[in-house]
Amino acid sequence: MTSSPNGMLFVATDVAAQDEADFNQWYDREHVEERVRVPGFLSGTRYQALQGGRKYLGLYKTASLASFTSQAYRNAFSQQTPWSVASLDKMRDPMRRVCTVEAVTGQGSGSHLSIITLEPADLGILKDHITHLGAQLAELPGFVRSSLLVPDAELSSPLPKESRENRQLLPMLLIESSSAEAGLQLSGVACHTLKIPADEVVHYALGWQLTSQELAS
Repeated sequence: MTSSPNGMLFVATDVAAQDEADFNQWYDREHVEERVRVPGFLSGTRYQALQGGRKYLGLYKTASLASFTSQAYRNAFSQQTPWSVASLDKMRDPMRRVCTVEAVTGQGSGSHLSIITLEPADLGILKDHITHLGAQLAELPGFVRSSLLVPDAELSSPLPKESRENRQLLPMLLIESSSAEAGLQLSGVACHTLKIPADEVVHYALGWQLTSQELAS
């Protein structure tokens, strides 16, 4: 018997320069803790883009996808604070995905994160391919962890400012590393193997992380 895979809430967005200070204050002082206190949520992690993509990324790891169907999460999602409502309205071109975390290799959290968007494929074949690639990457310096995010169509409802036009729920390969240089090397190897242009990779640096264990202590 195998356990259910972890879940992951993926939220990326840009913010106008004049709104960044308040937006970051909201995220750092209210939103991350609010979400991590929801039963089943394990951690909330913030990143900022180094190259490509939307400037801000939040990843929320959960025990399983069931965490996103609980009444506690529905309450948090539907009963936003006034600060949350105002901050969500400041998002520019946001992207929200609720995913399963598959094909994990390695452990821990890296200081740098590379994201490669993949084409749709049979899940079993894709998991095997990413698992094999993860084993290859794990032999290289600076590798921390790799994983496959598979969006759930029903749970990945869009944010208020998110465009519905041509909205694609594509799988993503996440590569965590111990430095920016390692991230570039690892993602380069992954892109070569996957036959994806290296300039399509988005690179992020870790901002900070809050875990449910810290809130329980």
